[in-house]
Amino acid sequence: MLNNKKVVVVMPAYNASKTLDRTYSEIPFPLVDEVILVDDNSSDDTYIKARELGIKHVIKHEKNRGYGGNQKTCYAAALKLNADIVIMVHPDYQYTPKLIPAMAEMLTSGLYEVVLGSRILGTGALKGGMPFYKYFANRVLTFTQNLLVGAKLSEYHTGYRAFTKEAIQSIDISKNSDNFIFDNQMLSQLLMKGYEIAEITCPTKYFDEGSSINFKNSTIYGLGVLKVSIQHRLKRMGIYTAKIYQ
Repeated sequence: MLNNKKVVVVMPAYNASKTLDRTYSEIPFPLVDEVILVDDNSSDDTYIKARELGIKHVIKHEKNRGYGGNQKTCYAAALKLNADIVIMVHPDYQYTPKLIPAMAEMLTSGLYEVVLGSRILGTGALKGGMPFYKYFANRVLTFTQNLLVGAKLSEYHTGYRAFTKEAIQSIDISKNSDNFIFDNQMLSQLLMKGYEIAEITCPTKYFDEGSSINFKNSTIYGLGVLKVSIQHRLKRMGIYTAKIYQ
């Protein structure tokens, strides 16, 4: 508990058995009350590893539902446990759980409802081994998104995110994609609701065992991001309302 708020960490997992223990070992207990891991039908022993580590709430999808589909299960399970604060940590160890106390404190203070761990603030991205083409694409996409959406975020593409239960409950994530574009749709929904999104500098690590999408999927993702941002702009202008805002 933190400031009488229940803190739940959710971990959307896919083939994460080689990095799960390192990630889990850095979760700051007892500040974190519960950990939920959702295994999206991994082909490795992620589910078994999670059980061996003592994670109490482990859910396994019988079929792969995609990154967004995994998160939908994560957030539903967290709310079912009466979480006040929900923090998503990828189990591939690209983001350190050591920032959980800082992110949780920002939310329990009542100042913010959403906090992102940004790889772009500071110099953590390139130092951590982010490929330059991904860094460049991140900067171009973020600049374009800020123009279209009207926000001033350093990046929209981090997987390190924290929310109050009120923020999650205020939007309908079931309307979002089951793929990687889910993250951007969720941020767009929250910004549309008027939430101010805070950011904290986050170091990152890129290595062979860490998860990553290939160039083809990165291109598809980038086009999807632009589509979401255009839809956001059209909604603001009263021209067109996409399904995710209805």
